[in-house]
Amino acid sequence: MGRGGRKPGEPIYLRRHMIALVLAVIVPLIILQLYKIYVGPLSLDFQLGAGLVLSVVLGLVLHLVYRSSAKNQP
Repeated sequence: MGRGGRKPGEPIYLRRHMIALVLAVIVPLIILQLYKIYVGPLSLDFQLGAGLVLSVVLGLVLHLVYRSSAKNQP
């Protein structure tokens, strides 16, 4: 397997990739909760839709920002 226990060709993910991924999952939930606290209640359909849209958008942003730094191991 080599150094670090990775297989040849397996992507190398850095700590910043994992932190950004966690943020991409948690931020939509936090935004929806803050909206409910300060503005008012939301329907379940809207919460699910908004959470899905925000997660997809943040996932695409992560992909575009970090794709060059997640290089494959030679």
